Amino acid sequence: MAAGPGATSDTAPAAAEEEGKRVKPFTPEKAKEIIMSLQLPAIFCNMVSDWPAQHWTAKHLSEVLRGKKIRFRMGMKSRGTVPQFETTCSYIEATLQEFLTWNCDQSSISGQFRDYDHSKFWAYADYKYFVSLFGDKTDIFQDVRWSDFGFPGRNGQESTLWIGSRGAHTPCHLDSYGCNLVFQVQGRKRWHLFPPEDTPFLYPTRIPYEESSVFSKVNVVNPDLKRFPQFWKARRHMVTLSPGQVLFVPRHWWHYVESIDPVTVSINSWIELEEDHYARVEEAITRMLVCALKTAEDPHNTRAWLNPTEVEETSHEVNCHYLNGAVSAFFDHYRTSKVEIPALRTKRESMRKEDLNMCNPMEVEQTSSQNLTLGTELAAASLFGPDLVPVAPSSREPPSERGGLRESDGKDFVGKGGEHFGKSACTKKPRMMSETEDAVVEPIAAEGTMAPSQTCISTDDLLDCLVNPQSSNSTCSGKFLIFLEECFQNVVHRQPTSEPSVMLAKKTNLQIH
Repeated sequence: MAAGPGATSDTAPAAAEEEGKRVKPFTPEKAKEIIMSLQLPAIFCNMVSDWPAQHWTAKHLSEVLRGKKIRFRMGMKSRGTVPQFETTCSYIEATLQEFLTWNCDQSSISGQFRDYDHSKFWAYADYKYFVSLFGDKTDIFQDVRWSDFGFPGRNGQESTLWIGSRGAHTPCHLDSYGCNLVFQVQGRKRWHLFPPEDTPFLYPTRIPYEESSVFSKVNVVNPDLKRFPQFWKARRHMVTLSPGQVLFVPRHWWHYVESIDPVTVSINSWIELEEDHYARVEEAITRMLVCALKTAEDPHNTRAWLNPTEVEETSHEVNCHYLNGAVSAFFDHYRTSKVEIPALRTKRESMRKEDLNMCNPMEVEQTSSQNLTLGTELAAASLFGPDLVPVAPSSREPPSERGGLRESDGKDFVGKGGEHFGKSACTKKPRMMSETEDAVVEPIAAEGTMAPSQTCISTDDLLDCLVNPQSSNSTCSGKFLIFLEECFQNVVHRQPTSEPSVMLAKKTNLQIH
């Protein structure tokens, strides 16, 4: 194409050089400080304009990957009230070019996409780790520069790629490990986020099982409020993430993510946190419980409850080895760093009531978390502006009554020069304790609308009680968690020369015959 009037042949390189010299709103040190201290989701703007990865459209990636086949998850566009978990989806192997033809062109559909009507299905190439996807094309890792956010040396090697069509989504879940940085490259995605202290209102479950993911039983975009009456109390934060923006998702924030444009491309990286060492032990214990109970229930149908992302063996021997490794790594870390282990005592004290007669195991954690979040929001107010936009809460009314969901798009937030923040200000009214109490006192049915005492207790119900005691008012679930904590505490006080991991594995072992 000929250059326009007044243009020169080096206009584009000069513009790119000028772009690279642009001062970013936050230094890497300041960005990391924000990420490590902020406890509500926020959008970083103007931080990645010089990243080569900003040009990673699906078409560009199809040329880079050429004929490489990748796995796509195929889901239905119709929306019911039941979450569309990954265990209920179909999977195909196809190239990105075949995906683009099916999704955009429709002229000559080939391969396995021919079996899926584009008007009825969406496609999602999710959780694609760079290392597996690009193989020996390691130079491409440098196109992603998480070092700009204060993590030196972190690039595409520690990242995953997500490519989807309109309607492609991940069910509502929380990540057990770390916090999350998400760079939106192409198209837009709508995020529905809920704070950790609202976990009881999200009806958590470990089925389907995936290490590090706790799913919600609620379809948060079309909730069944008769089956899940507490969900209306969950405080939804909603935002549309556009190309060039980076979303920060704090630890344990629930999220449902949906592609709202014909093609979307995202890159994310999970940032490790100090709490992950303890969380890995909890996840290893959860893995043992889930696999033991579900395998005993139906040893020949693991795909019904095991998420497709879980490809490792589920034998008891393998899981014991995994638990031993997690516990050993936990103690190795704290012996090396000489950091005190604060979580054990805090968790036990927050759970223990008079003679274990507890009616609200979330009360202490929720109240302190709300106070801490509110204080963090107030402290972060001076940082918010056009370059750091907090994701504001939506309306609190149930979806069926409000006729739509209000989302944050950053328009209510002005500059840093003392202007007001408008309706979406980072401060919010603290929740009344009566709301919290109601959440636990009322019985929550796992299946149907009846209370648990009126229906059959399934294996999944038992697992909910054991691995998610914070969302149950059951005394036995509280006792079980304290039992696990005491096992862990006993290990902590043993001599370094002993075998703590073996002892813990024995104490938490369930003999299923």
